[in-house]
Amino acid sequence: MQDRRQSPRDKVFYGAVAEINERGSTMDCVVRNISEGGACVEFGDAARLPEEMNLNIARKGRSFLARLIWRQANKVGLAFRIMTSDTPVSDLDERVRRSEIKKRQLQRRIKELLGQG
Repeated sequence: MQDRRQSPRDKVFYGAVAEINERGSTMDCVVRNISEGGACVEFGDAARLPEEMNLNIARKGRSFLARLIWRQANKVGLAFRIMTSDTPVSDLDERVRRSEIKKRQLQRRIKELLGQG
């Protein structure tokens, strides 16, 4: 496959959250490589994703409005349209984000144990 990127990507392993609709639905994901113009992002499963989403990378303190370019199994290529924030994330913000992720994981596990999921 021919690489058509305009700038080289750095290989990374960043946890991220994709906001996938206006109602605040989110999906946890992992950024595998990133450049100024886009990223390769891996999701836990091959979920149905919209053409546009917000990608929040807490470790970098950045959020991007991104457009889906390609999809291959549970990985997608995103092109960044605009950076929506570039502010450092406080320790409290990071701890709250981790708590919310853990809460969602525990809720899924409870549903599994109760036979609802």
